[in-house]
Amino acid sequence: MAAAAVLSAAVMLGHDWMPNGIGNLGSLLETFLPWLGLSVPVLLALAAVRRSATAGIAVLLPAVVWCSLFGGTFMDKRSPGGDLTVVSHNVNDENPDPARTARDLVAAGAEVLALEELTSRTAPAYEKALAGAYPYHSVQGTVGLWSTYPLRNVEPVEIMPWTRALRATADTPKGPIAVYVAHLASVRVRADSGFTTSRRDDAARRLAEAVRAEPLPRVVVVGDFNGTTDDRALRPVTAQLRSAQEEAGDGFGFSWPASFPAARIDQILVKGVTPASAWTLPRTGSDHLPVAATLRL
Repeated sequence: MAAAAVLSAAVMLGHDWMPNGIGNLGSLLETFLPWLGLSVPVLLALAAVRRSATAGIAVLLPAVVWCSLFGGTFMDKRSPGGDLTVVSHNVNDENPDPARTARDLVAAGAEVLALEELTSRTAPAYEKALAGAYPYHSVQGTVGLWSTYPLRNVEPVEIMPWTRALRATADTPKGPIAVYVAHLASVRVRADSGFTTSRRDDAARRLAEAVRAEPLPRVVVVGDFNGTTDDRALRPVTAQLRSAQEEAGDGFGFSWPASFPAARIDQILVKGVTPASAWTLPRTGSDHLPVAATLRL
């Protein structure tokens, strides 16, 4: 048990050294990294059953490491105010009631709303249901952007062979902001090849190139990244931006799966603006939870 405690601490502390060459094990570990903290109560319970003082003391090591990595996550960093509320939601292409999901999202009162996983069947339903609240919108492939402020220079961003990302300029009362909506490729865990992320990682690199070339100083990047900000494979994007949830949230803000959220794979990332608060919205008809943030411009 003492050896298991030391190993648990070592894995958490040294996750960057977990190799990605075999089955992308490093990325898989980093996707669910906070859950390694469950080793602490399990080992404590075993130590109590065995009445082992040595094991009990050893469990302090992974507990301290976990707290050093994630303890600050449970501080409520939200603050009042803000100039712009943004909501992003993977609405699920099999959503049984797009109109109801749209009404739920309108109730959030966001000035900017991004949707991912639209289809030729569901996109018209969202356009109709959101028209009254959002006079400006654009759908590019499977992603869409709705805004209470004028949108211009809307164009697809080539991150995959088919359109799963867009870029637009939102003209807010405090000046223009570049808004990117992206849905990176899906990942799978397979027995023969491990954590398959090559398409997602390539899409992340292409998105990173677009963000790096962005001329506007204020940038908001939202969408379903199919990965967490801990995942090293997404660093080409995340290294340029700040996570609204990490900077101004309360808790981990897990967004997937909606029935039992275990990872935050839906992101609101920013540059040149300050997150005031970040949170997740209640479940809709999707398998993801919507994510939201209020920003100071």
